[in-house]
Amino acid sequence: MQKNASASIPAGIPLSGSSVDVNAGVRIKNNYFDGLPVSRNHMGIFLIIILAYFFEQLDNNNFSFVAPALIKSWGISMEDIAHITSLYFVGMTLGGLLGGVISDFIGRRKTFLASIVIFSVASIVNGLANDLMTFAIARAVTGFGIFCMMVVSIAYISEMTPGESRGKWQNMTAGIGFLAMPVIGVIARMIVPMSPDAWRYIFYMGGLGLIGFLFGLKYLKESPRWLVSKGRVAEAEQVMFELTGRQVDLSEAAKKVQPRENVMEVLVGMFSRGYIKRTVVLLVSFISVCIPGFVFMAWTPTLLQQKGFSLEQSLFASSLIILGAPIGCFLSSFISDKGGRKIPIGVMALCWAALAAVFANLGNNLTLIIAIGMGMNAFNLAGSFTLFSYVAESYPTRMRNTATGFHNAMGRLSVAGSQLMVPVIYAKFGFGGVFTVISGFLIVLGVTVLVFGERTGGKSLEEVA
Repeated sequence: MQKNASASIPAGIPLSGSSVDVNAGVRIKNNYFDGLPVSRNHMGIFLIIILAYFFEQLDNNNFSFVAPALIKSWGISMEDIAHITSLYFVGMTLGGLLGGVISDFIGRRKTFLASIVIFSVASIVNGLANDLMTFAIARAVTGFGIFCMMVVSIAYISEMTPGESRGKWQNMTAGIGFLAMPVIGVIARMIVPMSPDAWRYIFYMGGLGLIGFLFGLKYLKESPRWLVSKGRVAEAEQVMFELTGRQVDLSEAAKKVQPRENVMEVLVGMFSRGYIKRTVVLLVSFISVCIPGFVFMAWTPTLLQQKGFSLEQSLFASSLIILGAPIGCFLSSFISDKGGRKIPIGVMALCWAALAAVFANLGNNLTLIIAIGMGMNAFNLAGSFTLFSYVAESYPTRMRNTATGFHNAMGRLSVAGSQLMVPVIYAKFGFGGVFTVISGFLIVLGVTVLVFGERTGGKSLEEVA
């Protein structure tokens, strides 16, 4: 039956914005959020994601600041630190693979919220740990929860924003949420040197992520695209109304939905004739960005201490270097949607590579180390989150989260292996050798995307897929 084109607005549903939209009661045919303004209610969802990102980054980055203290108080070696970090990335790999799959089955919202609980509780267990085995396992579980949430949020933001500004909101939410990175640096610098066991308080703070869970439980909406893929069109239209204040007719979008594929079909489909090129480009890209990014973030405080700087100096430098992350994400939000997405990614990767080559040869000038390090971290997070938009745009809804999880998981799996090589490279080639290798990976990333990548930015997800 044809629905009334002038149907009234459901009672009790607040309109977005400060004034009533005279067209709010008119049903419009639309491809989800494309072409519609981002509303005040939309912003509320972004704030929940920002809150989750904030506590996720507290948990994600705290170990790099705690590692030097663990070496000192527990008497463990750089190899022990490498094994803990490697297990953390194994957890991330599983979180990426399973998070995408689970969210395709039970929804983006439920998976997102469950992930917050997992990494928050695991962080508290890390603070309570009294032996290396318990600590390493809890750290792995933290990695699982963190990356499960990250993979889901990547696809979720892409599905919940207009095609013309997906990259902007992906990077903007990260830029604000990642202010946790310098915050944890400042807090760690104050707390960790206080006593041999003061590092435990850093992990207890990670439990505050449950605040984000409580807000999300009440206010987070399910993705209309996921709802439509499950045949729940009326619910999807209701979510659209609650967020935009417009009654959107998704009947045409529902007709285009293809049956959901199982995990094996998605993985096989990613390497089919239609997707093989973008899949290979994305695999190379994620491996080439994850290894440099996480070696840099996880090892810089420890490598600076091994270079001859004191614990206080290495923590001071790292807490300033990490400031580059939110700055980079925020600034890149203004260019992320330009050049079909591929050009910003490629250019930022090559700029990062150049700074890494300089960083490798700075000697013991702490001021220059901090300045160049901030620039590296800016390009690191800016490029990574633009790449997150890129992968989410590259596959249809029936494949999106599983494919996004796969690429991110392969990137994290490569990090798990590379972590074990850092002490080896350092022992043979020193501080400069580690960052020369980083520069090489980034050159591969930049060239691959610029030469072989496809343009996706600014288009509807359905058009690109």
